[in-house]
Amino acid sequence: MAATLNEDLGKLQVDDFKTINRSAKSGAGGADGKPENGDNDDSDEDKENEIGNHEGGAEGATKKKKKRKPKKKKGTSDGAKVQSSPPRVLLSSLFPSGQYPEGEIVEYGNENSYRTTSEEKRHLDRMNNDFLSDYRQGAEIHRQVRQWAQKNIKPGQTLTEIAEGIEDGTRALTGHWGLEEGDNIKGGVGFPTGLNINHIAAHYSPNAGNKTILKQEDVMKVDFGVHINGRIVDSAFTLAFDPVYDNLLAAVKAATNTGIKEAGIDVRVGDIGAAIQETMESYEVEIGGKTYPVKSIRNLNGHDIIPYTIHGGKSVPIVKSSDQTKMEEGETFAIETFGSTGKGYVRDDLETSHYAKRADAPNAALRVSSARTLLNVINKNFGTIPFCRRYLDRLGQDKYLLGLNNLVSSGIVESYPPLVDVKGSYTAQFEHTILLRPTVKEVISRGDDY
Repeated sequence: MAATLNEDLGKLQVDDFKTINRSAKSGAGGADGKPENGDNDDSDEDKENEIGNHEGGAEGATKKKKKRKPKKKKGTSDGAKVQSSPPRVLLSSLFPSGQYPEGEIVEYGNENSYRTTSEEKRHLDRMNNDFLSDYRQGAEIHRQVRQWAQKNIKPGQTLTEIAEGIEDGTRALTGHWGLEEGDNIKGGVGFPTGLNINHIAAHYSPNAGNKTILKQEDVMKVDFGVHINGRIVDSAFTLAFDPVYDNLLAAVKAATNTGIKEAGIDVRVGDIGAAIQETMESYEVEIGGKTYPVKSIRNLNGHDIIPYTIHGGKSVPIVKSSDQTKMEEGETFAIETFGSTGKGYVRDDLETSHYAKRADAPNAALRVSSARTLLNVINKNFGTIPFCRRYLDRLGQDKYLLGLNNLVSSGIVESYPPLVDVKGSYTAQFEHTILLRPTVKEVISRGDDY
């Protein structure tokens, strides 16, 4: 999710980590892999028949015992499973031990190098087992869903079809479909699917009735979040179907990786921004015979993440800045960068889809009855987790725009309009969530895709 510099509220990968789908090993099949014949019966007559069918009665009996084990386990969480396409298998059933893959582990350097071996810091790290488990589960869900999306998103699809595919995958893998009160607060979609095309940099998701179709020549940013118990994994990538845009994507990916490399405990965010800008703006891209410098979008930022809140209050600029704010131990950050062939500056435009209840929402008197009703729905179904208008639609809400706008004007709900550069320009985005653990930096959302 993007955060803007000019608005105080913050409007909105070690080697490549490989996604692991571990399948529980069963003892199915005998030593020679032959199938089981008949039921497992202990009578002498059946044993003799078995000897007639297989050389060695003892061997045959052994085979039968092994072959019955997977039958008993079939369909259980201990059975061998892989993720489906589209993703619909509950992630916890693929990892019955509850141990989820870790992200990219990066040791701290310089004055923080002691942290890797410090017993005190290791103790603090061990106390965060639940925190890490939630984040790693959410990150693995994000990887599995996005890698399915990368393979299956094609020109000719509607944005609604694409968004719903990603969101349904997220809900299925978390086990939280969000149709019962409080369910989405336990886990599920942590940030609405942004499908931002060309000059649209962030915060665009199709509302009901949207018929926009993805085109071959489009550059689309895919930005979505997954959360488990309020631990939000925020990560984004860019898709392009024409290699002419390769340098644009390479610039932004490299800039994001620079930001991740520079980030750490006691690092000043302004210094990170300077490093990001230097990397980003060392690239140029040729489109239609014209060469464009790739510019960092100067009023977009990364941001910290706190439980149930996508923007915790700190921003990570992507241009040189005098901001002396330091990153601190235990914090979580979304390191995201945006590159553009346009002005490198975005403004609000188009129809708003993204909203979130403010964590510091005032206790304002609401005179519009539909606003009071809608606030109750938001509190019970989202809390401060961001949502979009389609999520209200699937909960059966209708004619809610008046009430929603009243909540926004009352300062209770924050709206996040789409952020756009000049028409005709192209923008790209890559984003990862990092954990500043006491002992190491963990790029929790890193995958073998980006």
